[in-house]
Amino acid sequence: MIRMPAEWERHEAVWLAWPYDPVTFPGRVEKVERIFAQIIKALSESERVELLFRDVKQHSHILQNVGVLDNVRFHEVDYADVWTRDYAPMFVVDDEKKQVAAVKWIYDAYGKKFPTLLKDNETGNAIADGLGIQKMEPGMVLEGGAIEVNGQGTLITTEQCLVKRNPRLSKEQMEKYFQDYLGISKTIWLKEGIAADHTDGHIDDFVRFVAEDTVLCAYEDDQTDPNYPILKNAFQILQQASDQDGKPFKIIKMPMPRMNSETDVRGEGTRLPVSYVNFYIGNEIVLAPTFNHANDKQALEIIKNLFPGRKVTGIDCSDMIYGGGAIHCATREQPLI
Repeated sequence: MIRMPAEWERHEAVWLAWPYDPVTFPGRVEKVERIFAQIIKALSESERVELLFRDVKQHSHILQNVGVLDNVRFHEVDYADVWTRDYAPMFVVDDEKKQVAAVKWIYDAYGKKFPTLLKDNETGNAIADGLGIQKMEPGMVLEGGAIEVNGQGTLITTEQCLVKRNPRLSKEQMEKYFQDYLGISKTIWLKEGIAADHTDGHIDDFVRFVAEDTVLCAYEDDQTDPNYPILKNAFQILQQASDQDGKPFKIIKMPMPRMNSETDVRGEGTRLPVSYVNFYIGNEIVLAPTFNHANDKQALEIIKNLFPGRKVTGIDCSDMIYGGGAIHCATREQPLI
């Protein structure tokens, strides 16, 4: 019996891709490089980092930024962008056979909105093929940031994203894919994701499992904010939902960052998908995004209380978010079996 492990279970490695594209990070590539250097150094202390790079010149540049770390392995790949969460394979385990397999879904650059990113579908295949483990290809469009699992058979996603990505499939058909390839027995459908999210509603920007029975849900108190009705609706659905065994969830509210003009705008009057729940749960550390906002301290305290056995480190992602994602979006864990 296969299952997709929860993120807090032990990892053998984590996959990242070094940032380089000024289109993704306009005027901010060097700043984002420094963010990635922090992420890599922190994670390499407790799990192996598998880092994609594009060529020898970039490899030398990375070493200048990161240094020589024993727990980092480099892979030369002609990738387009850094969002390994979305295009790298998902991993499932067979606990009885002690085996790991890769599930490679179709990555279509967020509904083909970004044609230059389409080649990262093959980047995901390169990762899976290079591991020498079983690779399964369901033939359905799915990005990693679009789903959250508790490791015991429950998955949370949004209709906004998956129905749009797979117009020829019903929700029941998609649930069958989840069952067959990820070991999911219960799917919870939320309506939509946060405002300004170019991914069309990725779940990892507003709802995260933090334990088998516990969900962290972003919440907006300002009734004039466009996220207020979205997050209120998500919270209400989760209140009525149950897990794979029919048990209700513990739901913990996470505040949204208070916006200011520096991080609120990409171009003229365009919001950014800023959220505190886009964190990565490592073997011994949780890397959490901060945004130099008033709610940063409260958000970090909530996360610390949820993961008492792990070190919680905040990383300022105010420049990284201009690319549309934060720490969770740029990481893909590979489970240890």
